[in-house]
Amino acid sequence: MIFLVRIAPFLLLLLTGLCAAEDIQRFPPPDFESGYVMPVTTTPPPRAGLLNYVDLAMLFAALSLASYLVIHKRSRQGIFALTVFSLIYFGFYREGCVCSIGAIQNVAFALFHKDIAIPFVVIAFFLLPLIFALYSGRVFCAGVCPLGAIQDIALIRPIRIPGWLLQSLGLIPYLYLGLAVFFAAVGSSFILCEYDPFISFFRISGRLNIIIVGISLLAIGVFVGRPYCLFLCPYGAILRLLSQLSLWKATVSPDECRQCQLCEEACPFGAIYPPTPEEAQPVRKDRKRLVLMCVLFPLLVALGSWSFSLLAPTFSRTHPTVRLAEQISLEDSTQAETYSDASQAFRDLGQSKEVLFNQAQNLRDRFSLGAWIVGAFFGCAVACKLIGLSLSQQRLDYEIDNANCVACGRCFSYCPVELKRRRDIKSSRPAMKDQSIQE
Repeated sequence: MIFLVRIAPFLLLLLTGLCAAEDIQRFPPPDFESGYVMPVTTTPPPRAGLLNYVDLAMLFAALSLASYLVIHKRSRQGIFALTVFSLIYFGFYREGCVCSIGAIQNVAFALFHKDIAIPFVVIAFFLLPLIFALYSGRVFCAGVCPLGAIQDIALIRPIRIPGWLLQSLGLIPYLYLGLAVFFAAVGSSFILCEYDPFISFFRISGRLNIIIVGISLLAIGVFVGRPYCLFLCPYGAILRLLSQLSLWKATVSPDECRQCQLCEEACPFGAIYPPTPEEAQPVRKDRKRLVLMCVLFPLLVALGSWSFSLLAPTFSRTHPTVRLAEQISLEDSTQAETYSDASQAFRDLGQSKEVLFNQAQNLRDRFSLGAWIVGAFFGCAVACKLIGLSLSQQRLDYEIDNANCVACGRCFSYCPVELKRRRDIKSSRPAMKDQSIQE
């Protein structure tokens, strides 16, 4: 109840978007008399009317239940049951759409294209998990996200990954996030949806190369906990930042910690840190390293910007307008042997080449600016990671790293203090029942 009261202002803010555009088909498809058959789309059709809000209600209910199971109930069994439900509903039944991860691109595209109206449900799917992260941590990852769910079910024999490898590969999601926002903002492509490794399973169709990637990730996920979530998911990168500010945080033990190390061994994500040894007190060397990382911060940002600026021409060719302009230019200079379908259609329509070349140049300028910004963002992420590793933290007991914890609840089932607490609760229930009967 307290949670609902605290989250109420954010829900009221979301409800003000009810007047936003809805993703329904306002006009029927054209009726061709020539026997033309409309092609089957690879994405599920938009839900009409109140069905959109059924999905939204299911998302809110799942996030609320996940928060209760992680923070209060502390039940691994309950979290796993919710994981199975989310995989069935948001994954196979709704075919992975609307997706909070893919909504990153919709929001970015709408922000940079003022003539585009983004549906309210898409905004809500993007914001709700982030709002819950500010209160309960990464409960969306716990048992609501279908991409995390399918990997969690595949995890059978988890192995521990070296910390240095986790920290290094953990930078990839920030790079993926920057590129996804970048390409969506310039209207080039929605790479998160195009290269989603598990969407082909949900829709029972897809490109062969993406299916192979999905199968490979699931095969790796038998031993490595949620490889997509750890090393690729851009939405997880945002949740990592917000979960560090969460009001309620998951804890390994509800009471005292016996330092038995069972929770650390049970966590397949490297999200539980051991107590700090007494001999590992902050030393002068650590402070020097921290100062050095702070000095290198602007250099890393500048280096990232410059490196990505070199890739701007390559990035620009992902836009169809730029590709078409380059193809027309090659054909006019007789460097191309044959006309492409796109260029032939352009010539048949009699459109102006000058207008096309101007549009392509404007897009190249936008790609150049965007490449500098994405490079600076990634350089900033690298610098912040190095600074974080340089900070000395004192821990008296085993503690959960809320940034990397996906709230799967596995450590709850291994903690002896937690198991004793559950036995005490079960044993106290018959006594309370007998006392009530006597009264």
